[in-house]
Amino acid sequence: MIAIVGAGITGLTLAHELARRGRDFLVLEAAPEPGGVMRSIRLGGRVLELGPQRTRLTSQLGALIEELGLGEELITAPADLPLLVFRNGKLRRVPFSAREALTTNLISWPGKARVLLEPLTRSAKADETVAAFLIRKFGREAYETMLGPLYGGLYASDPADMLMRYTLSQALEQFGIRGSILRALARRSRDGGARPPACSFRDGMRTLPAALYDRYRDRVRLGSPILAIHRLESGLALETRQGRVECDELVLTTPADVTADLLRPLAPDAAARLERLVYNPLAVVHLRADCPIRGMGYQVAFGERLETRGVTFNASLFGRDGVYTAYLGGAKNPDLVRMPDLRIGAIAAAEFELVTGCPADVLHVARVRMPAWDRSWTALEGLTLPPDIHLAANYESRAGVPGRLQRARQLAEKLAGSRDRR
Repeated sequence: MIAIVGAGITGLTLAHELARRGRDFLVLEAAPEPGGVMRSIRLGGRVLELGPQRTRLTSQLGALIEELGLGEELITAPADLPLLVFRNGKLRRVPFSAREALTTNLISWPGKARVLLEPLTRSAKADETVAAFLIRKFGREAYETMLGPLYGGLYASDPADMLMRYTLSQALEQFGIRGSILRALARRSRDGGARPPACSFRDGMRTLPAALYDRYRDRVRLGSPILAIHRLESGLALETRQGRVECDELVLTTPADVTADLLRPLAPDAAARLERLVYNPLAVVHLRADCPIRGMGYQVAFGERLETRGVTFNASLFGRDGVYTAYLGGAKNPDLVRMPDLRIGAIAAAEFELVTGCPADVLHVARVRMPAWDRSWTALEGLTLPPDIHLAANYESRAGVPGRLQRARQLAEKLAGSRDRR
């Protein structure tokens, strides 16, 4: 039997993939409800996302939605929504085509000319940071106004402290980009390649893990934190408040610090390495505004004196009754999350009005942690685990819902294969 610790999207998707392969499993979740970081609430009739605001409708996600019968709950964003960057007092459109690149006012003409030199530059160097790579490839202006804020915003991190080999290099390899990024994007555009649309669900992103939980609720135990893990002559024993659970294989989908605590008696070196991983604290502020600006949202260019890192336009994306979600703190100012809710909300509302010209009311303030994927990830080099213990989390493989679904499928195939070999 396979024990899965954590009923977030990774753990529940892994359960689904194991069920499809005929493997026996049990999911153990410390919280009283499933979903992990995918948390959606209703406040005053409005859907507010405390975790991911949206995802991409990849083929794997589409297939899962169909299997779970969620097609009528799915909502997709309009295809023409622009992505914006706030720079020098104005919101400016991020270019996604050659024509937009020529006409954009986000980057100056000298900056555009520097971008065009990208095909002449070399691939990532050993130990190169994301910031150094992007500046070398596209120039400092393109980095500080667009590429740095957009990429760093994914992790609430500073690209100057993120190593290529852990993050962007892997993404480029996954998309088959080994030489010039501009040439690869031009080929994809010429061949008609388009990104899957942004999507969510009528009642929020939590709909997806909730549906997985409903399907496998007889094999998911909520409110069951792991108190200890013991090695048996054959397999492992997990101590919970409801009693002992014995398993042949163990999968940990929990955050790095929680995983470290669980592993310390069995794999002290691995636990020490996981403890070194940095998480960025982030304030999530939901605002209500009547704003005519359409878009996916905006990021803030480096050098702007704002606490806000970026804002998601839930109103434009999914028709969510004037809802906007602002992100503050992260690596830029990790101490901000220690401020009272009223202060954080006031900053978010004031800066939203400064950027958009639209007054906003604060609906809700929350705090989250995000894996930084920074230099502390060198701790994972050389990490070894007992062969019957596996990690599946957003700090050890690709973050984001598509990445988590992919990791769950890969691990399910590995675990199914391990049974066949025994």
